[in-house]
Amino acid sequence: MDLGRGLGHLTYSTLVHPGDTWEEMRASLETYVPEVKKRFSPDQAMGVSLRISNASSVSLIDDEAEKAWVREFLAANDMYVYTVNAFPYGPFKGETVKEQVYEPDWSTEERTQYTMRVARILTEITGPEVEPTIQTAPLAFRPKVTGPDYVETFTENLLRVVAYLMQLEAETGRRVKLALEPEPYCFLETIEETIAYFQEHVYTTKAALRLSELSGQPLAEVFQGVRRYLGVVFDICHQSVEFEDIAEDLQLLVDAAIPIYKLQEASALNVPDVTDEIVAELKRYTGTIYLSQTTELRDGVITRYLNLEDAIAAYEADPGRRSWRTHFHVPVFLDDLGPFRTTRDGIDAALDFHARTPLSTHLEIETYTWDVLPDHLKTGDITEYVVRELEYVKARLESAGQ
Repeated sequence: MDLGRGLGHLTYSTLVHPGDTWEEMRASLETYVPEVKKRFSPDQAMGVSLRISNASSVSLIDDEAEKAWVREFLAANDMYVYTVNAFPYGPFKGETVKEQVYEPDWSTEERTQYTMRVARILTEITGPEVEPTIQTAPLAFRPKVTGPDYVETFTENLLRVVAYLMQLEAETGRRVKLALEPEPYCFLETIEETIAYFQEHVYTTKAALRLSELSGQPLAEVFQGVRRYLGVVFDICHQSVEFEDIAEDLQLLVDAAIPIYKLQEASALNVPDVTDEIVAELKRYTGTIYLSQTTELRDGVITRYLNLEDAIAAYEADPGRRSWRTHFHVPVFLDDLGPFRTTRDGIDAALDFHARTPLSTHLEIETYTWDVLPDHLKTGDITEYVVRELEYVKARLESAGQ
């Protein structure tokens, strides 16, 4: 829904539902989203965040009848798409994902062409009242980034997509925006690293000359064009896992003039003081199909682990006081999980900032790990949880704006 007062559109990520193929995503759209709207936004049009996998993009790109069905379904249910999750290229539900979620990365032609297909589809299924965004993967899984040439390849492919988005707008009158999502153990990861990448590789004369060559547009246009089409997703969970100050991060992005195309409300596990008892409880959160990147703060030193299991093994080999933040999305309305906490304070800080100085026109809640949450956190069905999350964010923004 459009929250008004310049606060943007709010919805939830349909990544939480089955959607690896277009048939699955269509079924999820029909099954879940109208029910969420009925409970959360019965009298106002509701925005939709649509997951489009690579398989879905291939299915939809030339299927005029199916794209017409999407438009008709949205209109009939008083809904509209304003953002797409094109981060996971392949399967994301029901099988082990782990670091394969970043593949193919931004060094590949597959990722580049996939993103272009999604952009084209968006111009055909969205209305003129929104400028849709594409949420995409961080440039790569960090261990794969072997040197400067790898980074240069990222930049070349991003500029090719920006040139394509410029062409699409000239052709259709519709602007589609691409948003990179920093994530732990990736390149990009921290906000400082993200800013450095934009300043050293994207906001440069070299990049502008290349974009001018790719797009056929003069330099005066492409200097503005990069910021017009390329920005970031700020996932509050990810930066909280990094032990970053969320309000400070947001101010850094504002000062660097890097567009925040999507402000994503998500919450992680927060263990202020690791103990044997807490470790025993945390083992309920291990062994999932997703990565559980864990950042440790011990004696002022940050250590990063690819999975929670790795952090637990290190603790058991060398006990001692430390704090952990773990990339495990938990419902945003929860602050206390019994033996440990969540990083909801990061969400509150971001929403307070956004209420004072609107940062983005696209807000989205992303708690996609419903299927692997421990049973004691599932006290209702998935629709109930989604609605509670939406209501929490909406109410928090309303109270912050008073």
